[in-house]
Amino acid sequence: MTTLSAVAQLQDLATDLPRFNQLLAAFAQKLHLDLPAFHADHISVRCHQNATADRWRHGFMQCATLLNETEINGRPICLFTLAQPLAVGPWQIDVIELPYPGDKRYPHEGWEHVELVLSGGPQDFYPRALALLADEALVAPGIKIKQSAPQGENERLPNPTLAITDGTITIKFHPYSLREIVASEGQPG
Repeated sequence: MTTLSAVAQLQDLATDLPRFNQLLAAFAQKLHLDLPAFHADHISVRCHQNATADRWRHGFMQCATLLNETEINGRPICLFTLAQPLAVGPWQIDVIELPYPGDKRYPHEGWEHVELVLSGGPQDFYPRALALLADEALVAPGIKIKQSAPQGENERLPNPTLAITDGTITIKFHPYSLREIVASEGQPG
């Protein structure tokens, strides 16, 4: 299987990765986050049109395998496992999340966020995740924090999310990896 950078339909994403890495490093520094201390589960893209999502999907099928596709909040979310991981920050990430566009418009089409696994399960997840962030980062101008609990139809594990963004890049925390969530879909409820 080929690499992401060799796929014509994904050239915009290959070109966009250095921008994302630069923003990620600067944002982590602003938040006082030691990125190597975390396990990065996956990286996600955002786009405005279904045609772009379809193009990326066809491109990913040339350098990855479809791990899962489910509907969350009324739109398809595709997960791909790359044959060759991407160098993102201090990690090698092999899972890509491709959500089809919804109602929200993002300021940039391309790489949008990275998700980190904060082990310990969903109990007291939000306080544990917030405790990782410097107090001054939590009140810095332009920083927004969002708590949510997105869930696919057949998911059995609760997977709350804490997202922190500056409007350009987002870092999200979860108690479980996407592989664990996908595996839970096959378990009896």
